[in-house]
Amino acid sequence: MNLLILQHARVEHPGIFRDFFQEDEYPWFVPEKEAIRKWVADMRRPYLGICLGHQLLADALGGRVTPANTPEVGVLKVSKTKAGASDPVTKALSDPLGVLQWHGAEVVEIPEGATVLASSDVCPIQAFRYGPHAYGMQFHVEVTAETVRNWAVIPEYARALADALGPEALPAFDGQVTAELPRFNRNARILYDGLKEVWTKA
Repeated sequence: MNLLILQHARVEHPGIFRDFFQEDEYPWFVPEKEAIRKWVADMRRPYLGICLGHQLLADALGGRVTPANTPEVGVLKVSKTKAGASDPVTKALSDPLGVLQWHGAEVVEIPEGATVLASSDVCPIQAFRYGPHAYGMQFHVEVTAETVRNWAVIPEYARALADALGPEALPAFDGQVTAELPRFNRNARILYDGLKEVWTKA
């Protein structure tokens, strides 16, 4: 089903109906989320969701995801919560933490029993843990030297980049990410080591 929405002000959006549109437009999310729910909640198996995977984890377990009021695109900062400062996966990360962001939706409610580990001013749920074994992270920790150039060829990503940083932003953005890449990769290693320790004990 295709829908046309005539919206005259940013805050006068379709409200709760936006939640219903997600699965109408992307019906494969339904079995994906059911698989995630079964894997994480029923089988209690390890899970790491990044960006969309973070959003699907929240939604699958009873949280809520909506379009972001302020999409985040760029190398931006997130801060650890008190829980994030002591969590075995995130405690060794610097605070605040520089990360790659490229998203236009966000988790606005975490599942019951989950714990927020990191936040930013415009997106309060940047990372969360569900139980001892499932983690969601809105920001990208998996960055490589090719990430920005590869994603920039996807029309939706290119539009988000242009809207956030300007139509000619790609070279400068790519250069900024390249400069930060050693730090990004060190952080990915820290997270991987923490996850491996947690998942081995779970």
